[in-house]
Amino acid sequence: MADRRDKQPGQPDGAYYVDAQCIDCDLCRQTAPTNFTRDDEGGYSYVHRQPETPEELESCGEALQGCPVEAIGDDGSNVEVSSGADKVSGV
Repeated sequence: MADRRDKQPGQPDGAYYVDAQCIDCDLCRQTAPTNFTRDDEGGYSYVHRQPETPEELESCGEALQGCPVEAIGDDGSNVEVSSGADKVSGV
């Protein structure tokens, strides 16, 4: 389980984050490329943008579920994502 106290630097505030357990396997970047990127110097992935649409929220959830070392966390904050003129809340 990911630990917010051990999260990688440079991530925006919000529900999703990557902690120091990351093994840079590329799964999150393949699953949610809009939201995860790689720190080439440090050799790890991190959240560079919190999800803003229902599709991005779903992709981030898939990345969290698929992470082989459970390095992706979701602190349980409600995430407001835009769906046209409507707002959709997710966890």
